[in-house]
Amino acid sequence: MSAHELKAVRTAKGLTQTAAAARLGVSQAYVAMLENGTRRLTRRLAARVMKLYGLPPTTLPPSGSVTARHEAELASDLAALGYPGLAHLRPTRRNVKNPTEVLLAALANDDLESRLVEALPWLMLNYASFDRAWLVREAKLRDLQNRVGYVAALARRLAERAGATEKAQALKELETDLQRSVLAQEDTLCKATASEAERRWLRRNQSDEAKRWNVLTDWTADVLRYA
Repeated sequence: MSAHELKAVRTAKGLTQTAAAARLGVSQAYVAMLENGTRRLTRRLAARVMKLYGLPPTTLPPSGSVTARHEAELASDLAALGYPGLAHLRPTRRNVKNPTEVLLAALANDDLESRLVEALPWLMLNYASFDRAWLVREAKLRDLQNRVGYVAALARRLAERAGATEKAQALKELETDLQRSVLAQEDTLCKATASEAERRWLRRNQSDEAKRWNVLTDWTADVLRYA
């Protein structure tokens, strides 16, 4: 979140810098520095800002290192972000992470449970206000552009069906940015241990969208349970 945006949401809430500072647990001078760009939000303070101003988790700064995470941690992260398929985990909102960070951490896994893969289009659909430049850059650094692109395509299909035109447009723009650097090497959607027989079956039954992203998978928008 930029300094200008931070000031805009505060004024939209009708709060003075002094009032905001008191509720955030910092000084008025610190709020002023955040809003003029001389100080940056820490992860802890960003969480307080998100809660105070009613902002989405996409405003949280991603961690400096996005790596593959254990499935239990990913499940907890997705539940904290409100994914209906994992609502039974009763997550705490205090541990909410940036959705794009969770997305990349999930897709960085060679193999991932189906229930977690299925959650990713929902994640992109419900948090389409992501920092596109950051996501594209980080995906390319990790050679994940094909996986991210295909998940974005699934999310776009869901957005189009729901008539969510702004979300569909944001996802389409992300696809366009990623398509410029699509990898020629065949990949899977986090199913690296698939047998050769299974890979042959997937190639025969691969959707045109999956072919466009060089991703072997039978996931389509039609089989996703949550949108």
